[in-house]
Amino acid sequence: MVPRLAITRLVLIWTVTTVIILATLVLAAIRSTPNGPGFLPPASQADARDFDEAGNKLPPETKPPGERMAGLTEELDDAIQGILADNADFRIGVALGDVQSGEVRLYGDVSTYLAASTAKVLTAVAYYHLVETGDLELEEPLGNYTAAFQLEAMINSSNDDSWLLLMDAIGFPRLIEYAASIGISYDPKQNLLTPVEMAILLMRLYSGDLINPEHTAQLLGHMQETNNEELIPAAVPAGVTVHHKYGIVDQYMHDVAILTSGGTAYSLAIYTENPFGKQGRIDVIQQLTREICLSLFE
Repeated sequence: MVPRLAITRLVLIWTVTTVIILATLVLAAIRSTPNGPGFLPPASQADARDFDEAGNKLPPETKPPGERMAGLTEELDDAIQGILADNADFRIGVALGDVQSGEVRLYGDVSTYLAASTAKVLTAVAYYHLVETGDLELEEPLGNYTAAFQLEAMINSSNDDSWLLLMDAIGFPRLIEYAASIGISYDPKQNLLTPVEMAILLMRLYSGDLINPEHTAQLLGHMQETNNEELIPAAVPAGVTVHHKYGIVDQYMHDVAILTSGGTAYSLAIYTENPFGKQGRIDVIQQLTREICLSLFE
């Protein structure tokens, strides 16, 4: 006869084993269903407008088109959607932000893209931030020139050697840490960003939330009259000031900008991906910019 204590132990072992098996099955089921991570929850659980197309939670100010934002109209929404529909063979993501209200409107595919040189703005802001904390200096030698020279070359001429020198001076861990501190998930080895992240970064830069007024003015100055003005700047009407940073690599072509006129300011991030037709991508970015400026500034 088996002792009662031994029977009790066997029962406990069997119970624990059963619970572990059931828990494993439940977790597997959750991961394989549309309501698991990476998918939109059903409407009964959350507002689908709180999530982007990839199922990622959006900050409150970045919900897709819904309530009207100052200076924007339904006609503009329709015009942007029309351009996206006419270029359905492109992957296009647009984020348009109102600096005054802090709201951002999203169009198209706003998931991550290879950021190309648009990420140089983040590197510049991180470097200036570390100057302000006393960890780095603008006059310290980097390569054959100073860090200040390399910052201008990186932004105004999109010099990749300057970018590498500045990132090396910052260090990847500190760059990742700084990006996270301002709400951006960024790994310089992958160089992935979303249009939303860039639009918010530019709004916060222009508003003076990230670096001091002197450094803000310096960085924005580098973003004018760059070595490539054929994207957003080429489609902006007279009287609108543009501070921008383009990025072009392989099938990716992007431009991100602050547009200002008459006391109003907007951030605009346009990311595109298409393996064919450079001119087609230029045309799309210019079309979107014209429609947006027509609604906001005329």
